[in-house]
Formats: sequence, structure tokens, C-alpha cells
Amino acid sequence: MTVYAMAQLSVHDRERYASYAARFMDVLTRYDGRLLAADEQPEVIEGDWPHDKVVLISFADRDAFEKWAYSPEYQEISKDRVAATTGVVILAKGL
Repeated sequence: MTVYAMAQLSVHDRERYASYAARFMDVLTRYDGRLLAADEQPEVIEGDWPHDKVVLISFADRDAFEKWAYSPEYQEISKDRVAATTGVVILAKGL
């Protein structure tokens, strides 16, 4: 079953986040992930949203997501994301 990972981020260190972003797609595609959306100015339709950016990616299943998320390659680049942002990442099952 397809799973979707959504990150809602507030970026406080642009330089370090740019380093992460420059390497993100290479690692994502190596693990067959698919970037569906990445927006630094999403339109809030309802409620309050305290973040700067939303990212939505998909994987064939949870196993594929975990192979990517816990891979040595992603763990290495994610150090920059963690240091440069605050926010949440959620995983949702597809229908």
C-alpha cells in the first residue's frame, strides 16, 4: 500500500537547509521515492499554520519508506535538515 510522508517545516538556517536540499533528490530517487509537492508558500485555507514549507513524498509501501528514511545516505544528509529546521514529519497510508 502506498504511503505518503509529509514534512511541515520552519527553516531557521537557510544555508544548511540548502545543503540538505541539494542532495535530497539524488537520495530520494535511489530509493524509488517520488516527490509530489514542495512549497515554501503554501496557501493556508483553514486554521493556523506556523511553518514555512511543506513537502509531500510517496513510496510504494512502508518498507520502501523505511529503507529510504533509515538508509546511511539519508541519515547523513538529514543531519542538515534536522539542524536547520523545526517541524513535524508524518506518515499516512494511502487508500
